Amino acid sequence: MSLPEPRPHLRRVAVVGTSGSGKTTLACRLSERLGIPHVELDALHWEPNWTPAEPEVFSERTAQALSGPTWVTDGNYSQVRSIVWSRADTVVWLDFSLPVVMGRMLRRTVRRLVTREELWNQNRENFAGAFLSRDSIILWALQTYRRRRREYPVLLSKPEHAHLKVVHLRSPRKAQRWLESLPAASLEKPT
Repeated sequence: MSLPEPRPHLRRVAVVGTSGSGKTTLACRLSERLGIPHVELDALHWEPNWTPAEPEVFSERTAQALSGPTWVTDGNYSQVRSIVWSRADTVVWLDFSLPVVMGRMLRRTVRRLVTREELWNQNRENFAGAFLSRDSIILWALQTYRRRRREYPVLLSKPEHAHLKVVHLRSPRKAQRWLESLPAASLEKPT
């Protein structure tokens, strides 16, 4: 059995947006829909005990993970953006309103706390880290929300990114409609 080729412009897709916008969820669903691998940049970045990988290690892991002909990745890491975007053919920007993002962030965080969900490399969120720390993911989302909305139009207009098809989605409903508009991968029987 072989998978059909994905659409020509959706072979290497980077999903970006502020923390809590649903990048990983959309990237997983897009990966399944297109029948191509999903690469989660957080899994390449975080070592056990919430220790970031050394920059050269993170860059090497990213380059290796994205060396294949097709993939969907998610994340906002400026440190590896040149690797990701130079190889991508499409950037999907989740640009949702702050209330939507914060609602998603809070629900996700509470779910992870209650279920003790393991994230990457044995890391789990905890109450103090999520709500009381200066490194809180919730605080991070609030602090970076406006910056991301300002920086992506500038980044995407640069000449080195002219090869990218940009899918700018401004609501979860539009993201869902866009995803559903894509042809689903289907297994073909060998001939």
